[in-house]
Amino acid sequence: MPSRFEHVPLAVFQSSADASKAVARDIAALMRERQAEGRQAVLGLATGSTPLGLYAELVRMHREEGLSFANVVTFNLDEYHPIQATHPRSYCHFMHAHLFDHVDIPRENTHLPDGSVPVAGAEAHCAEYERMIESAGGIDLQVLGIGRTGHIGFNEPGSARRSRTRRVTLDPLTRRDASGDFGGVENTPRYAITMGVRTILEARRIVLMAWGQHKAEVVRAAVEGPVTAQVTASFLQEHDQVRFVMDQAAAGALTRFRTPWLIGALADQGLEWDPGMMRRAIIWLSQQRKKAVLKLTDDDYNEAGLGDLLRIHGSAYEVNLAGFYQLQHTITGWPGGRDPKRTRPGDAPVRPLHAPSAGVFPKRILILSPHPDDDVIGMGGTLCRLVEHGHAVHIAYQVSGANAVSDEALMGILRFVGDAGLADAQAAGRLKSIFAAQQSQGALPDTPEVVGWKGVVRRQEALAAARVCGVPESRLHFLDMPFYHASPGSRRQLKAEDLASMRSILAEVRPHLIFAAGDLDDPHGTHRLCLHALRDALSELFREPWVAQSELWLYRGAWSEWSADEIDMAVPLSPQEVLRRRRAIFCHQTQKDQALYLGNDRREFWQRSEDRSKRLAETYNALGLAEYEAMESFKRYAPENFIRDLPL
Repeated sequence: MPSRFEHVPLAVFQSSADASKAVARDIAALMRERQAEGRQAVLGLATGSTPLGLYAELVRMHREEGLSFANVVTFNLDEYHPIQATHPRSYCHFMHAHLFDHVDIPRENTHLPDGSVPVAGAEAHCAEYERMIESAGGIDLQVLGIGRTGHIGFNEPGSARRSRTRRVTLDPLTRRDASGDFGGVENTPRYAITMGVRTILEARRIVLMAWGQHKAEVVRAAVEGPVTAQVTASFLQEHDQVRFVMDQAAAGALTRFRTPWLIGALADQGLEWDPGMMRRAIIWLSQQRKKAVLKLTDDDYNEAGLGDLLRIHGSAYEVNLAGFYQLQHTITGWPGGRDPKRTRPGDAPVRPLHAPSAGVFPKRILILSPHPDDDVIGMGGTLCRLVEHGHAVHIAYQVSGANAVSDEALMGILRFVGDAGLADAQAAGRLKSIFAAQQSQGALPDTPEVVGWKGVVRRQEALAAARVCGVPESRLHFLDMPFYHASPGSRRQLKAEDLASMRSILAEVRPHLIFAAGDLDDPHGTHRLCLHALRDALSELFREPWVAQSELWLYRGAWSEWSADEIDMAVPLSPQEVLRRRRAIFCHQTQKDQALYLGNDRREFWQRSEDRSKRLAETYNALGLAEYEAMESFKRYAPENFIRDLPL
């Protein structure tokens, strides 16, 4: 049931896969019901990454369970403008690739806004689209996603509640989020045709789906905030038959999950004051009151609805100490453990290590970097520290990163090779033809050869960064997982070759410690699939003796950071270590100044890394702990818990 903070019904699932299957079952039930009645089921459909799992499940049900789409009529929410239906990034192409071409829906029953209609005819086309929806009897069930601006369809902030299907200007954040699909924001359409808010609200039932932590804040605004045109998804609060369906990550900012004590007694919600919940509450109270943890009083706890903690522990003094020690015990300058032969009486314990290999020194350590720069962006200081302490540090770069190299960057390198006379006659002739093609087409040809060159550029940058960190080339592994180079318009998904490369590197290194990127907010999904590959590979290798001796630490990279209550290990950095990390990041020259995939955050990756690690140090200091220049943070998983619990 909704809490007093929530204005719409919602369902939260362990994973987006489970949620997608639940929505697919609802849609299938409607289709079968209408088929039994001899009536059409009219569906409003969405595009983007959110409904991919839904469409995959509907296709599976069609193939394996005989679910027929013969009685289904569909109307899509939106389409870029101008764009041809055959363009690999058009929503028309998307729908055929992921649903229409795999089921028995009559083609005349599928309707999408026409992205190729002339601007002068757009208004008439939109009016005709409205008429077709009305002629079909209205939409029975409308499927929605939610954009990071809070938009539904392409109804960007400021869209009126009474708006109908129309041509709109896309928000800069929306265009930046889509820019990776179009090879840069300059190539991304500025306009779209979209159903209006009123058109959406006239559907008899509405399901909004949301996955991932990067949607958590906008979901909270739509669910718990006021109805406002600045978050058009909030208009759904006015609908009688709406449901928000989300995974745990997307629901994470809701009051019932983030601060459940504000709703009422935890016991009444089926929750308990375990150490993690207690630490979250203490940090929250400290930040609300702007006091260090050890300065919180009985009145602070009582006035914030946290009297249960006083009842359990006896006084604010005892609660404060318990919370303070939890935080203090996350801090270590020895992220891989200390050499027991060099440990002296009185040395601080290496607190966060829990695996059976905690006493092993030196350790075999495997750092997994989805792209060639995620390792130094997310944990560059810790990486250097592990090397300096004498551990056998291996780095595995999971994808080539070629897609993030601009044509301009590669052209500069190729011209240098040609002008410096470093190419033989045959190669020089090939370069000339490449330059001619670039001049005539305005872009380099998207051939395997060009993509391969871009991958070589990223590899050389990774080698340079590793030298700064002191990792020898013999311990660098370039997996080049094939999923990364999926053809345009197709859905990226892991295949046997991807998992084989992950199993191979794990079996080769047999690491005591695995550091992996847990930054699932990467807007293009590479991090998510790389982490998924690690989970599946560990699952297949789980009976290997070394797995039971290992420990997994997740770092976060350019897109998000761990909150203080999620951190299991915080590694302080000196000013010199921050500068060394910066030098390593700067080795990735093609990602400096002109990186293709910055998203909404316009800071360069090195700036994000420094700002985040400095902000974490300031957070710890404000909570009453020691003051450091910067800190890098990690969340711990035992392999069996990672395999079982990590929501992907």
